[in-house]
Amino acid sequence: MTHTYSIAEARARLRTIVDQAEAGLEVELTRRGKPVAVVLSCRELERLRGKRIRFRDAYSSFLDKYSLDEVDLEQEVSSVRDATAGRTVSL
Repeated sequence: MTHTYSIAEARARLRTIVDQAEAGLEVELTRRGKPVAVVLSCRELERLRGKRIRFRDAYSSFLDKYSLDEVDLEQEVSSVRDATAGRTVSL
């Protein structure tokens, strides 16, 4: 459940907003009725920032474990592309 406060309300209720965020609730701040910010707990922020492996590193690790011949992948993708001219189009 999202709790929503205007910026003016947030000034008056900061302690409540921090307590709600710390408890894991979603707290949204609005300006003139439009969402402009979200207050998160430190735990949630760390979860969102969590370390993720980059694709390049994951792919390199995959290639270290398996050869492309074992998984039936071709090293070149040029053989997959259709080299024909395509269909005729009249404009």
